[in-house]
Amino acid sequence: MHDQRGSDVEGEYLPPPAEPPPRRRGGWGSGGALVGLGLLFVKFKGLLTLALGFKWLLLAPKLLLSFGSLFVSIWFYALFFGWKFGVVFVLLILVHELGHYLTFRNFGISATLPFFIPGFGAFVSRRGPAPSLTIDAIATLAGPIFGIGAAGVCYSYALSTAEPFWYAAAYIGFFLNALNLLPIPPFDGGGIAAAIDPRLWILGAIGLFAWLLFFAPWSAFTLILVLVVGVTAVPRIMALRRGIVDPRFAQVDLRARISIAVAYFVTVAVAVAGTIATHIDVATHGHA
Repeated sequence: MHDQRGSDVEGEYLPPPAEPPPRRRGGWGSGGALVGLGLLFVKFKGLLTLALGFKWLLLAPKLLLSFGSLFVSIWFYALFFGWKFGVVFVLLILVHELGHYLTFRNFGISATLPFFIPGFGAFVSRRGPAPSLTIDAIATLAGPIFGIGAAGVCYSYALSTAEPFWYAAAYIGFFLNALNLLPIPPFDGGGIAAAIDPRLWILGAIGLFAWLLFFAPWSAFTLILVLVVGVTAVPRIMALRRGIVDPRFAQVDLRARISIAVAYFVTVAVAVAGTIATHIDVATHGHA
């Protein structure tokens, strides 16, 4: 439409221009403000939902407790053996415990994150009993398998670099997992033996006694170890002699028992072989 205000005809009547609508001060009116707020809500709704949906926010205290105990353990071992040993030793323990944790979670069983006790390793605690001794044994065996794998990584690095420290780290990794496979509570081997045949606990008690008698240096640690084993294993062995066993043991079929036994004894063989090999290498290459 042509604008009459732009006409060049002289004397032509032109109506007065319409006044522009009054401008509101302050930018947006109340309606504009509501629209703006609505747009902001839509824009940031996705971010808000994502932030509130992060489950790790609920895990923050647990993560702080777990990793806090990890760093305290590193500091503790570093006081006696140096930072390098403290870090590697705690990482070896962490890998072992993650084997338990991840396997429990894979079976849908709630479990705590690894918690470290300076001087005494670490532990993962499941919330409630496992549905079966078979699942319990598999998750228990996963810890030493992961731990032996970590020791194998150290050993491979030692072979490629010939550094005495990594031979020593591999030896410690293999040895601790081999010791932990003794079939007696509270070791992992005791939990695995419960699904194979609880009478293995007696064999484990004999093996632990032989190790303490011929190989282990007597110290505060070994005394505490004997005390813990006595409190946890002796009552179970006495109950076993009276014919009292975990009722879930009757639910473990023969095929599962054989499979767990084969996996267990193969793992023991690998751990012992790794311990012997790295012990010889440590003696050959010297201490770190």
